[in-house]
Amino acid sequence: MKRHPSCLARHPIMRSMYQVQHPSRSSFVPIRTLSYHVRQWGQPRSGQPPLVLLHGWMDVAASFQFVVDALSQDHFIIAPDWRGFGLTASNGADSFWYPDYLADLDALLDHFSPDSPVNLVGHSMGANIALLYAGIRPKRVRRLVNLEGFGLPATEPEQATERFTQWLDQLKAPHSARTQLKSYASLEAVAARLIKNNPRLSPDKAQWLASHWSAEVAPGQWRILAEAAHKLTNPQLYRVDEVASVHRHITAPTLMVEAEEDGVAQFWKGQFTRAEHRQRLQAVPDLRIEVLPDCGHMLHHDQPQAVAGLIEAFLN
Repeated sequence: MKRHPSCLARHPIMRSMYQVQHPSRSSFVPIRTLSYHVRQWGQPRSGQPPLVLLHGWMDVAASFQFVVDALSQDHFIIAPDWRGFGLTASNGADSFWYPDYLADLDALLDHFSPDSPVNLVGHSMGANIALLYAGIRPKRVRRLVNLEGFGLPATEPEQATERFTQWLDQLKAPHSARTQLKSYASLEAVAARLIKNNPRLSPDKAQWLASHWSAEVAPGQWRILAEAAHKLTNPQLYRVDEVASVHRHITAPTLMVEAEEDGVAQFWKGQFTRAEHRQRLQAVPDLRIEVLPDCGHMLHHDQPQAVAGLIEAFLN
């Protein structure tokens, strides 16, 4: 899907949109047969590790703009759209796997910072990927920041058959209503959806995000920039023991930033708790936890100044 700037300009919503302080520039990088869309801010500087920002599920790299604008120091920042999100197409993939995200990140760092470690920041799904990567490639990560990446409920081996069966059944009907993403009549409707998801999101930020989170694919038809296959059941079980084993190999000092609002309880309805998440984090060797007040899971939207301050203080 391609965004049409001329269509965006005629929408009244644009007049009250968030005003970007530090615009990004876009590039497309060849990563594992895909053309990966990467946003960049600032310029590479000798001796300064790149700051790599990894977005979450059903989000895009532009989502970090508010935090970038709140940073007080100059950084060279790299933020990819994960495969199948934003402007990175998946070339028709019918499933998405954590191993692919890890390999994509590895190739991305080979491209942008082949000889020096990076400062790695991830939100939600991006944070879970970042923690796994930091344990698998510990020498590639200087500092690690986890923004609300709390993993998934534990699974048991007995669930494997049911999960594989469900996945195979869904693959046979990838274009059914079950796996289609909703379309919207206007950019204003997309912004309203974002505010419904996160009532703390101000209208000007919602309007700006909507223009990067969606595209007009036909007159009066706006679609989220995400591929519907992300909704399919993941047949891979989430094995807590395996994840903990990887986390024990992390050597980078790690900052976990939790929102005051309990996102674990909100998402998992008792299947998984914040106390269990804290227990799991004990596998990370050098960990500090900060709880950010007056924010929810999208804390980088709710409190960008506070998030930026925590990141910079930790990196320094």
